[in-house]
Amino acid sequence: MKVLLLGVGMQGKAALHDLYGSDSVEQIIAADEAYDALAEYVRSKGYTAKVQSEPVDASDEVSVAKLMTHHQPDVVIDLLPTRFHADVAALAVAIGAHLVNASYVAPAIAALDVQASERDLAILPEFGLDPGIDLVLLGEAVHSLDTVEMIVTYGAGFPEKRAADNPINYKVSWTFEGVLKSYRRPGRVIRDGVVVDIGADEIFYAEHTHVLDVEDVGQFEAIANGDALLFADHLGIDSSMLQALGRYTLRWPGHCAFWKKMVDLHLLDDEPIVVDGALVDRKRFLAAVIEPNLQYGPDERDVVVVRVEVSGKKDGLPQQVVYQMIDKRDLVSGLSAMSRTVGFTASIGAQMIGTGAITKRGVLSPLSDVPYGLFVQELVKRGIRIACQRSEVEDRRTEK
Repeated sequence: MKVLLLGVGMQGKAALHDLYGSDSVEQIIAADEAYDALAEYVRSKGYTAKVQSEPVDASDEVSVAKLMTHHQPDVVIDLLPTRFHADVAALAVAIGAHLVNASYVAPAIAALDVQASERDLAILPEFGLDPGIDLVLLGEAVHSLDTVEMIVTYGAGFPEKRAADNPINYKVSWTFEGVLKSYRRPGRVIRDGVVVDIGADEIFYAEHTHVLDVEDVGQFEAIANGDALLFADHLGIDSSMLQALGRYTLRWPGHCAFWKKMVDLHLLDDEPIVVDGALVDRKRFLAAVIEPNLQYGPDERDVVVVRVEVSGKKDGLPQQVVYQMIDKRDLVSGLSAMSRTVGFTASIGAQMIGTGAITKRGVLSPLSDVPYGLFVQELVKRGIRIACQRSEVEDRRTEK
């Protein structure tokens, strides 16, 4: 199998590490805008036997097309910034390559479904940590019950307690600009059977947050993460039948109070502000100023948590299913937990498609199209474990 890896940043390095160690992958073309740094990294890791480094300008569609056409990969892993994903997916279909990325499926990618199917190709978006691992677990949990009344999921990356040593109790394991954008994304949840819309400036309000205890890790603030009703639609669940539904991000206590003040001061507004005649993007400015002060030290670890809670009925009895994954930075390899769970997952997806473990074609969804048992086995091989707990629960509904 020949794999083209586009984007070799933090998550891409983990994908490269995983691909290199796979017997099913014969050749890897690793491409990044920072070519010199990439080539040196490949040499320093001793990857040259299977890895060919290439420069790529993702903003130049012709450059990306030439790279794909020249190498003719079996699978493309796209870990470039999300703004390039639709064009890369279209190019992959045009040259006849399968594709995996780790971001939410864009309408332009969803529109490639028929064309990909006709060309016997699989496009697997949303296959990283969150979205990705959470969706596989959610699909398995929902499909294990006959009826569903409650779905709550958590996905988060944060510093371990001893490394949460700055004013916002947070450090960067992705892009901080992306984090700030998520802090201005409207949310939608269901509470007590009622749909609740959470405005872009309201996600840090106390009435929209709650506390979650994660055993052996700590107590966290939970913040709404986007429109959860979309996932009910994708699962074929009538959201009007749900008593509770939500997707949440976790942060150490105190984080919400700080960012509520920042939102209230309009420092995260989308509209640019004019400073000395120049337009300044507020979030990009904040990211540029703050991010250098939120870096992990060489002996500090990040933690990622995915937790999926689903309640409903099985064989007429109330039942709750809870899946949970906790991973931490590997100080030996230096790969962060975020990199491992995103990059390894994307690599696993590419290998499952390339080896025929995933046979469906078109635009796929981790909710239904990734074999749960095999995927979990692959995570375990990489030291990432999923815990599952099933229990009968009291039916709290009152008789009418």
